[in-house]
Amino acid sequence: MEILKRPMGDYQTNCYIVKIDGKELIIDPGMGATEWVMANVSHPVAILNTHGHFDHVWSNQELKEKLNIPLYTPKGDTFLLQSSTFMPGLPPSTPDIEVEGDESFEIEGIAVKFHHFPGHCPGCSMIEIDDAIFSGDFIFHNSIGRWDFPYSDGDAMKQSLQKFSRMQSSKTLYPGHGGPTTVPAEQRNIDYWMRAI
Repeated sequence: MEILKRPMGDYQTNCYIVKIDGKELIIDPGMGATEWVMANVSHPVAILNTHGHFDHVWSNQELKEKLNIPLYTPKGDTFLLQSSTFMPGLPPSTPDIEVEGDESFEIEGIAVKFHHFPGHCPGCSMIEIDDAIFSGDFIFHNSIGRWDFPYSDGDAMKQSLQKFSRMQSSKTLYPGHGGPTTVPAEQRNIDYWMRAI
């Protein structure tokens, strides 16, 4: 497996291309992602959203149409793909598959698992592929996603952090912003964040 990363837009939101078994999965194509993605894929099979905030989904529809591949989005956030409180000019997109909670898929022979961690937004999820977990805006290196946005929920974030603390994994986390970290490294910070919320 090979992972390509490019920070996109004013918020430097990480767009990822996961190359595995001669195919590619595109994760969180944000503002201006289309040209970079098109230059770096040869056999794309799906677009995956960790959640529905505009800076992660801006290029969803453009890439869907250019590549003719399905879009997977957590069900709790599909309404965010139609309009954005933060960015009224968001190009609307419609998922082909609405992911419900913790759900696993086989996409062209590639095992993909969504882990639902609401709080930052209703559908906020991490996406596990092989030995990598794409954590979106739930967990960052030494930080977590904000819980004071519209549609955020501090109580749900606490429950998600408790769930994350029980995750049995040593895999690398690839966040929606910034550099990578690991599950065990961020589990050590859970008590701090539980007190902060």
